[in-house]
Amino acid sequence: MSGARDSERGKLFTRRTALLAGGQAALTVALAGRMYYLQVVEAERYGILADENRISLRLLPPPRGLIVDRFGREMAVNRQNFRVLVVREQTPDLGQTLDALGMIIPLTDTDKRRIRREVERKRAFMPVQVKENLTWEEMAQIQINAPDLPGVVIDEGLTRFYPYGERGAQVLGYVSSVSERDLTGEALLELPGFRIGKAGIEKVYDLALRGKGGNSKVEVNALGRVIRELERKEGTPGVNLTLTLDLELQQFAVDRIGEESASAVVMDVHTGEVLVMASTPSFDPNAFNRGLTPEEWNTLITNERAPLRNKCISAQFSPGSTFKLVVAIAALEAGVITPEQEVFCNGHMDLGSHRFHCWKKYGHGSVNMVEAIQHSCDVYFYEVARRVGIDRIAEVARRFGLGSPLGVDLPNEVSGLIPDRAWKRATNGQPWLPGETLNAGIGQGYVLATPLQLAVMVSRIANGGVAVTPRLTREHYTHEGVKVAVAETAASVGLNPKSIAIIRRGMNEVVNNPQGTAHRAAFDIDGQKMAGKTGTSQVRRITMKERETTGVIKNEALPWRERDHALFVAFAPVEAPRYACCVVVEHGGGGSAVAAPIASSILQETLRRDPSRQRPPPPAEAQA
Repeated sequence: MSGARDSERGKLFTRRTALLAGGQAALTVALAGRMYYLQVVEAERYGILADENRISLRLLPPPRGLIVDRFGREMAVNRQNFRVLVVREQTPDLGQTLDALGMIIPLTDTDKRRIRREVERKRAFMPVQVKENLTWEEMAQIQINAPDLPGVVIDEGLTRFYPYGERGAQVLGYVSSVSERDLTGEALLELPGFRIGKAGIEKVYDLALRGKGGNSKVEVNALGRVIRELERKEGTPGVNLTLTLDLELQQFAVDRIGEESASAVVMDVHTGEVLVMASTPSFDPNAFNRGLTPEEWNTLITNERAPLRNKCISAQFSPGSTFKLVVAIAALEAGVITPEQEVFCNGHMDLGSHRFHCWKKYGHGSVNMVEAIQHSCDVYFYEVARRVGIDRIAEVARRFGLGSPLGVDLPNEVSGLIPDRAWKRATNGQPWLPGETLNAGIGQGYVLATPLQLAVMVSRIANGGVAVTPRLTREHYTHEGVKVAVAETAASVGLNPKSIAIIRRGMNEVVNNPQGTAHRAAFDIDGQKMAGKTGTSQVRRITMKERETTGVIKNEALPWRERDHALFVAFAPVEAPRYACCVVVEHGGGGSAVAAPIASSILQETLRRDPSRQRPPPPAEAQA
């Protein structure tokens, strides 16, 4: 009996042993299979993952494209940028280190709070920027005192720099740090210290100027600390832009305007190239790159003369008597008056119960069209505007570039305003009044234009009626930096060249006839003369009491904001027009006394330099 039990126990033990051995064998086979799968079949995949853990790919910012003038003079460049960084794990006492560093470079309490916040957010071995745009002397002082500044390191990169500062700042614009609303998901925008264009050409062509980022392949340990750089691929620099501006002529214009709140534009009447676009007062674009203080920003935005605004395209004024040129052409085209037909001016014109005054109290007597332009007779143009009507005036004005944006490569261009019957009905729900036509006839009332639009108007008059448009770059690019071909021949404005020729003759008399309103601004450079038209734009209503008593109050006696705007438009040379100019002095007074002399000086300098005859360098040389 006991032998049978022993036999059964032996069989049970043998079965259990066999099952255990089989299970172990199965596990061994499964483990071996898994190891084979991981080490052989998936070897390449896990090798890549291991490399990704060991190798870090870091983005490198590309050099920003340069901006140069038509002759290759650098207007926006990249220069060496020394930055001071601090590494927390190498600094026994961060506060003490920052205090010591603050004795070499200025560090405010706000700077120190920002640094501490960034240090707390980042890993201990990651550097945090303390300050950038250090001078050579500051950098050298930090290097000399390095033993007493544990954890402080100097880093070198590139930063945007504008060598000529305020001259041309509104055209160039500026670059500044990326804000949250600027983020688009592009990795470059998330790099510390990366700058993008925030105004002017820098903003419009930001994508083209920005370039493409490079990368650095570095070996890191398990904590992410860099051990060594394995490979480096520099980024692709941005496109270099060549502007149509003549930098020296731009400087001359800014200096000639002086302290006035003013704008000046010089255009090539055949190509549309803008040689001068000056707006004063201006600002230093380098200040935006380094970062404005609250006090500096407040000073800029509270200045009543608006230094941040490009007045050439973003300020609109009643064009005053400069608009009479358009009214005269509209009258000739409509056939309501001939050039020889005279209108009598006795100093005013009555329309119903309203009296419309001429600037000359006792009038100009009988004047024809050329004489009316020469003397800027208001009564003549009241009568002509009444005959033509506002709709015909508006239609001709639009052909000369007024009343809509010109599409120049700058942000914040305004459209101006050329009113007509339909516009007033749609805007105010009221009918157009006859007196409003008379006001429009002398460039007052609802009519508004920018200085650039007035320069385009004069360019189209000077070139005989070709619808030239302004341009700021020598070569045509999309905003992404792709070069495109553009037709060089412009269309016609569709008006009779004889009508335009009569207007040019009147503009010649304005300047070169001793009785012209701008004769004091006349010049003769080897037979080259200027033709032009003065304009004075009222910003307040002159009361009857002022007219009847002591006369109109002089501008100098009024607060600055109540003074008239001074305007002057011109072209030169008279015989073979090449350049058009517009000058607007905000609240400057009379156009003949203030704006005309400035425009005369600028055009004289333009003719002496004659940028159209100077050969610019080829694009490659300009970029270099």
